[in-house]
This record gives sequence, C-alpha cells and structure tokens, in this order.
Amino acid sequence: MFDEEDLASIREARDDWERETLDPVLEGYGERRDRFATVSNHEVDRLYTPEDVADIDYEADLGFPGEPPYPRGVYPTMYRGRTWTMRQFAGFGTPRETNERFHYLIEEGQTGLSTAFDMPTLMGLDSDDPMSDGEVGKEGVAVDTLRDMEIIFDGIDVGEVSTSFTINPSAPVIYAMYVAIADQQGVPREQIRGTLQNDMFKEFIAQKEWVVPPGPSLDVVVDTVEFAVEETPKFKPISVSGYHIREAGSTAVQELAFTLADGLAYVEACIDRGLDVDTFGPQLSFFFNSHNAIFEEVAKFRAGRRIWARLVAEWYGAEDDASKAMKFHTQTAGQSLTAQQPLNNVVRVTIQALAGVLGGTQSLHTNSFDEALALPGEEAVRVALRTQQIIAEESGAADIVDPLGGSFAVEALTDEVEAEAMAYIEEIRELGDGSMVEGVLTGIEEGYFHREIQDAAYEYQQRVERDEEVVVGVNAYTVEEETDPDILKVDEQVQEKQRSRLAEVKAERDDEAVEARLAAVDEAVRSDENVMPPVVDAVKAYATVGEIMSVFEAYHGSYRETVGAV
Repeated sequence: MFDEEDLASIREARDDWERETLDPVLEGYGERRDRFATVSNHEVDRLYTPEDVADIDYEADLGFPGEPPYPRGVYPTMYRGRTWTMRQFAGFGTPRETNERFHYLIEEGQTGLSTAFDMPTLMGLDSDDPMSDGEVGKEGVAVDTLRDMEIIFDGIDVGEVSTSFTINPSAPVIYAMYVAIADQQGVPREQIRGTLQNDMFKEFIAQKEWVVPPGPSLDVVVDTVEFAVEETPKFKPISVSGYHIREAGSTAVQELAFTLADGLAYVEACIDRGLDVDTFGPQLSFFFNSHNAIFEEVAKFRAGRRIWARLVAEWYGAEDDASKAMKFHTQTAGQSLTAQQPLNNVVRVTIQALAGVLGGTQSLHTNSFDEALALPGEEAVRVALRTQQIIAEESGAADIVDPLGGSFAVEALTDEVEAEAMAYIEEIRELGDGSMVEGVLTGIEEGYFHREIQDAAYEYQQRVERDEEVVVGVNAYTVEEETDPDILKVDEQVQEKQRSRLAEVKAERDDEAVEARLAAVDEAVRSDENVMPPVVDAVKAYATVGEIMSVFEAYHGSYRETVGAV
C-alpha cells in the first residue's frame, strides 16, 4: 500500500525517532518488562508502521466488507444494519426452570436462545441411567424425551426465535426433537432457525464427550448436514467449534488452525457423500473463543475469514460467496474467569466481548461474572447481557464497519496469525496424505492435537507461576475475601423430578411404536442410510435419548483413546 520511496522515508524517520526520542527514555526509565506478549505468548512489537504491512495488497488481502476474502466482515453494513445476535447460554435443572429462564432473557432483550444440557444428556444417557446419578440437571438442563423439549419451548414460537444447541454426541436426537417441536407448532421446517454444535472432531480433540468412534461419528455429522440441506435450510447443522480447544489450553493460533482444519474436513466429507459444496457450505457456521489479548483476538477472527474464503475455493471448488463467508458465534473465555474477586470478571468479559465485536462476530455470548463458582445467577446473567447491550448502544463500536482495519498493528498481527495457522493446517493435511478428513482422524488417533494443546497449556501455567503472566486477583493484587459467596445452587430434588417425569412418559407411550421406530433407526445405521428421518420418527414416539444413542453404540461400539493420544 506504500511505494518504496514512502517506506524509505518512514524508515529514516523511525531511525531518528528511536535515536532522539525513544532511546533517552529507555535509558532513563526502561519499560515495564523485557518482553511483551499476548496471552498466547505471541510476542508483540513496541511500534508498528507501514513497513510492517508493506506487502499487503489492499484489494486481494483486505478488500471491502461483504466481499471475499472477508477480513473486513461478511456483511457490507455489519452492525450498522443489525447488531449481532445476543445469545446468552442458558439451561439448568428441570425443563420448566429452563423455560422460565428463556422467557426472562427474552423479556430482557435477548435476541437468540442458547441451550446448555446436563452431562447425561450430552453423553447420550437418560436420567434414570445409573451413570447419571448425581449429575441430572447440574450443569445444564436434563432432556430425556420430546416431552422435556415441549416444556422447554412452552410459549416460545420456534418460527420466531433462533435457538442454539450446545451438544455433540447426541446432537442428532436433540435436532430431531427441535424439528418435531416445529412440526407440533405448525411451523414449516424451512422456517426454523438456529445452530446445532454437532462438532464431533473437537470432542475427540478437546472436550472428550463421545458415544461411538471418530469415523462413525463423522458419518452421523454428515447425515445431519444432508438432512438440514433438504429439510431445514435456515438451520445450521454444524458449529465448528474452536471454543473448547481454547478452553483446553491452546493458543489463539492453535484454536484457529485446528478449528479450520476440522471445518475443511467436514467439507471434504460432505463432498465425498455427494453433496455440492455450494449447497451445504452456506449452512456451516463456526464458534470461537474470545480471550483477553484484544488485538490478537481481532487478528484471529480476521485471519480466519481470509483463510476460509481462500481454501474452500481453492481446495474444494466453492463458487458461491455464501460458502466462502465464515460466519461465527463468539463466547467470552470461561477459563479466564477467576473465583477470586469475581466482580473483576465483568471487566474481563467486557474486553473479550469488545474483541468479538471489533473482530466482526455474528452472535455473541458473554459469560457471567460468577461462572467460575457455579451456574450463573439471575443478576449475573442480566449484567452479562447488559454488557453486550452497552457495547452495542453506547460504545460506538457497532457504528463503524471493521474499525481496526488498516491499523498497522492489527494488519501485521492478522498476517502473522494467518501464516502460523496455515502452517498447522498444511501439517494436518500432510498427516492425511493430502486429505483433511484423514489428517484430522490421524491427528486424533496419534495424539497430535492433544500434545500440541497440552504443551501450550503447560507453558502458560508455567508463565503464571513465574509471575510472567499477571492474573489480577490470583497472582497479583490479591485481597482477603469471603470464601462462601452467594451462588446459584441446583435443587437436589431435580433428579427425582426428572426421573419421575421420565417414568410417566414411559408408562404412557406406545411401547410397540417405540420398538418399531428404534428398529427403523437400527436398520438405517446398519444399511448406511441417513439416520435423521427415522430418528425424527423415534423422538415423536417418545423414544428416549439413551434408547436412540444405544442403537448407534450397539452397532459401532464405544471408543477409548489410545495411550499414545493421552
């Protein structure tokens, strides 16, 4: 963007500045530390100038908002047209309690629902399973049958609201239940909007929730994409998730690289199924973490859009701009929150949310200040939502499209993040001899991802313990404080209530119809047919999550990580 004569002049001026202005200050006062780096330990320079962005081609590398390669945003007007979807994560205890929280959030101005499930539901277990004991309703809502989903969405028109479901192994069952709710309410399937996380690769990489092995899990993910293209074109069947990779301890670059690698592998798998990339591509979405290093996070988001736009076109032949546009949800960094001085988390979340907005997110969840202690209380949830609303309405951050575009620092960081992420992506591709699917599967089986994340997490913790990384309230600026704060506690009777309702459903349903529908699911699994239509039929007969997922496990078997992958 600058000719050589301009750069030479700037270089000369910088030399003069360093000699005459900077050096005397350094000699007299020094700087706060010898080395400055992001949370990911990415070193940052003192000053950035046009020299750092001398190789940027404006049209090819930046362009304009709403046009490939999209570093400046996927829409031409961005938040001047409509703000991001404010989607607070909610779900705890019984379906009725979650329904009440949903109504509360809608009344407070939330524009999208986001559903958290308890551990048994996430793992494809019913509430009456012995393995569920003590976990029912504890970290999300318990869902066993369609009856629970009917209660959760009581009084909520699924044709008017966008709903996100944070669930993976049993995602097809929850998706089927949402389709069934739409059918019950008379809402055409093509009108329902929302997102299913349904990212099994990141489960094997980071979060560690699964029912069947990686290969069969991928097949089911592709089934949901195929079904969504035909039945629910406004619903996103996968949210390729880097969030949990970052929560497991990865760097920002690893989060971006591993997430994009997973996404590219899903694209490849869908093409192998016979789907057209420009048919399903626009329905793919992404889910990223936003941490404390604001400029690194902005650079990560901008670099991610540019990489995705280029690779889906070059590697998989995408022609539709909607297939090239990487749209994503952002959640603030849960692992950055501290139990010490929890109100400090309000500030952390604000910085992280602002990074997501400045980076061009399409929807945003802001964590509550008490989440390092327990499920968020009502007041904490309201403060988290108000944080988004203040950024949208009062800060001015939503008034300019890509406000940090052209910043020497941000553009240089964007290029650096892109180059480092691409190095990872190419390495993963090589693991699969040119196939992203095989590269990701091999990386899972051989423990490649685990080792990379583990090393990064260990290095970060070492920096904290050496006080090289300051965590306010933890290893600096500590105070004596109350050790038993007022937090939300889930009623221990939730498990009994949930098991009682499940028993009632089982007593009332048509057992012969359930058996027939489960047999149809089994036949689809064994004949390699798309499992979604029979799963929808099964949930309508009130088959349980556990009964349906047991069909998959009975055929494919369970999965255990190899020792080398730990």
